[in-house]
Amino acid sequence: MTDIDESLAKTSEQERKRSERIADRSAASGSSRQADADTSTVQGVHPDAVAAVMRADHGDPFSVLGPHQIGPGLWEVRVILPEAKSATLLTAGKRIPFERRHQDGFYAARVQSEGRPLYELAVEGWDGTERTRHDPYSFGSSLHQQDIDNLREIGSDVTYRVLGAQSMVLDGIDGFRFAVWAPNARRVSIVGDFNEWDGRRHPMRLWQTGGIWELFVPGLRAGVHYKFEIRGPDGSLLPLKADPVAFAAQKPPETASVLQGTNAPVWSDGKWMATRGEKDPRHTAISIYEVHLGSWARVAEEGNRYLTYKELGERLIPYVKEMGFTHIEMLPITEYPFDGSWGYQPVSLFAPTSRFGTPDDFAAFVDTAHEAGIGVMLDWVPGHFPLDAHGLGQFDGTHLYEHADPRQGFHQDWGTYIYNFGRTEVSSFLAANARFWLEHYHLDGLRVDAVASMLYLDYSRRQGEWIPNQYGGNENLDAINFLRKTNEATYSHAPGTMTIAEESTSWPGVSHPTYTGGLGFGFKWNMGWMHDTLEFMSKQTIHRRYHHHDLTFGLLYAFSENFILPLSHDEVVHGKGSLLDKMPGDRWQKFANLRAYFGYMWGHPGKKLLFMGGEFGQQKEWNHNQSLDWHLLDDPLHRGVKDLVRDLNRLYTSTPALHVRDCEAAGFQWLVSDDQDNSVIAWARKGTNPGEVAVVVSNFTPIPREGYRIGVPEAGFYREAINSDSERYGGSNVGNMGGVQAEPVESHGQPYSLVLAAPPLGTMIFVREG
Repeated sequence: MTDIDESLAKTSEQERKRSERIADRSAASGSSRQADADTSTVQGVHPDAVAAVMRADHGDPFSVLGPHQIGPGLWEVRVILPEAKSATLLTAGKRIPFERRHQDGFYAARVQSEGRPLYELAVEGWDGTERTRHDPYSFGSSLHQQDIDNLREIGSDVTYRVLGAQSMVLDGIDGFRFAVWAPNARRVSIVGDFNEWDGRRHPMRLWQTGGIWELFVPGLRAGVHYKFEIRGPDGSLLPLKADPVAFAAQKPPETASVLQGTNAPVWSDGKWMATRGEKDPRHTAISIYEVHLGSWARVAEEGNRYLTYKELGERLIPYVKEMGFTHIEMLPITEYPFDGSWGYQPVSLFAPTSRFGTPDDFAAFVDTAHEAGIGVMLDWVPGHFPLDAHGLGQFDGTHLYEHADPRQGFHQDWGTYIYNFGRTEVSSFLAANARFWLEHYHLDGLRVDAVASMLYLDYSRRQGEWIPNQYGGNENLDAINFLRKTNEATYSHAPGTMTIAEESTSWPGVSHPTYTGGLGFGFKWNMGWMHDTLEFMSKQTIHRRYHHHDLTFGLLYAFSENFILPLSHDEVVHGKGSLLDKMPGDRWQKFANLRAYFGYMWGHPGKKLLFMGGEFGQQKEWNHNQSLDWHLLDDPLHRGVKDLVRDLNRLYTSTPALHVRDCEAAGFQWLVSDDQDNSVIAWARKGTNPGEVAVVVSNFTPIPREGYRIGVPEAGFYREAINSDSERYGGSNVGNMGGVQAEPVESHGQPYSLVLAAPPLGTMIFVREG
């Protein structure tokens, strides 16, 4: 988004104060160096080390701070307490005053102890109040080398079990362990509400073997704001960085991470989770309602505010249930700074956006959906990330998450960074994130955004603007490996879930198993079908005979992948108009065309996806800053479209012939494919059991076709289950009196036939009975 500059320009109050503190700190450190030089090393620590710690420029704080043995049975405890007027060491029932060794708050105290002393700190503030706390530098590491090693395993869940801020009990003390990957940093500190955003007070230890910085901070509670202060390899201080594995974040435009903890949410969806792995999504009815949570509905009387996750659970879930959709697909809700990106430029990939509530509120929303029998999917964005200063870009002062070469690492279309999939830690980070949403938050699927931009090194680039792979080709081999391993991991660890590729090219085997050479996705969006059919529907009816192939061409490749037919948000923005607005003709014909198109879509092979508002004929183009125009349902024509979509969903899910072979050529049979002069098209859908047949007939002209004969493969009575021209939906009510008996008259190569009244601009779906 070009509007990213607006987000980048925002600077928080904490950043301004931090800059002032850094300037003050540098001046103080410089003026005190002579005093430091007068300090003897006999006191247990070299003055240069003290000076480096006080400048927040020491890469190994544990070598200076905490308890250190300086003689037989003699220990020196060293702490940084800039906020303290005085401090006391509490150990073995004794109170030992600390000695101030540096005017900015470096203290030391000596204690006799046979072993490593156990102690607490009594800190007197300048207001005279004394508070007791534990010293972070008195604790050993809680990380294990095996965890560090596993961070390079693509598909492992170690990233979100080890990194980030993990609530834990260490040596019997509650607190949070912070861990962050920043291998090239010279120093990393935790800053936040709890230490006045002062980078001197909580510098972290480095695991050299994995580039992980770690520190346990006792006494912290959920809800505290924090970031990482990082000194790059050249010694410069970077902008404060949000935690890449933060489990919660501040509400934008504020940008801090928030302590959340990693305890599992409270769930009541045990039955759903126990049974979701028993179904094969390819053979079940999947009808997806795509939703932007921030604009589905607003509370106009309260400043046009968002609905909360709780309110969405109370309003959106029952609506989706009543409309017959099987799944909700949310536009990205991983925390993102800029509203205008719709979530497609996320910063905190492990944090549900705080715009609508807390992470626990989000979990409750998913729980509510599952209780109602509705699956929940997430638009997931592993292809790129924004340039916001608090984000992943140049995270440790180097191009850590992104490629250094802009021909590989910068997305020209979106002004974003591209992940370096060849760096194992980066691919592992992303794959773990996919697992996190499916396992921790019980989501049922991930629609992976912009897969084509990941697969092709020359995506949207001219010659000379991209770097070929090692074989001279344009395939991104690292991204291919990442996608395959991620799909393998999600299907292995979260059975019954699905991954869906938004892939706009003819890349082969997107939804084929990896062991056959495919990418391993469960489904692929059928972008070609969407483009062709909308192109056909936009034509004036008199011209449609010349574009009949736009209706039929998709069936040539309809079973080459496991397809979802998408009418997504991308088709109703950026001047494209609403679905209703794309339809030609007068007002009545626009609605009739839309209804006929929906009938055609629901009868067509492939799972279904419809963006919010389309189900009732939203007239205006989608605006992420406004609610849908729900008042339109007062109009019978809009209400008719809504009722039709509801009935289509119910028929689709209850009729095996319409869904069990969505992805199989054996479930489809042409009946009429070549009547371009009348713009009539017809086919049969077949289930797996004998006699399971549905027949779909569409007439895309405003002329009723009386006595129209089509061949059918089976004898019997064909019930008219859907007629988009029914007066119930706002149509002219041309139909077949509830159904038609098949006649033993050959037609269109079939042994039986139906004689129909095909309504103007209408689609009928017949279900064979008996």
